[in-house]
Amino acid sequence: MLDSDLARIYKVETKVLNQAVKRNVDRFPSEFMFQLTKDEYENLKSQFATSSWGGRRKLPFAFTEHGVIMLSSVLNSKIATQTNIAVVKAFIDMRRYIAKPIRKKIDDLEKVLMLHIDDTKHNFKENAAIINKIIASLNNLIVHPPKTKTIGFTAN
Repeated sequence: MLDSDLARIYKVETKVLNQAVKRNVDRFPSEFMFQLTKDEYENLKSQFATSSWGGRRKLPFAFTEHGVIMLSSVLNSKIATQTNIAVVKAFIDMRRYIAKPIRKKIDDLEKVLMLHIDDTKHNFKENAAIINKIIASLNNLIVHPPKTKTIGFTAN
């Protein structure tokens, strides 16, 4: 999420949010927050037909899920705490939504594998270790998805 969006959610000015973050920069490693490049910012602005960005002097900061959570310790107010709880719940719901179809696909795959073994009259013990390894690997993808690319925006 961008600093300006978070500032609006937390009901503070963007510069106030950024000042609080800069005073506590040690709480925001690069995997929690990063600054957009000029190209990323221009690409992002071009995605909107009408600009509501206003005149920014500096490139915006983008916060990851963990950075948004860390903001509650930097913006120490009742609204920040309440907002932070709502944002964390939204991230949890989003993660569940994304993972749910995968869980169903894994369950369906397990059923298909079991039916295939029954249909072909193969010995289950011969294939059980391989099937269990496949299912465990698929389950690990849900818990710990592989890191595919770095956080940020890229221009084509």
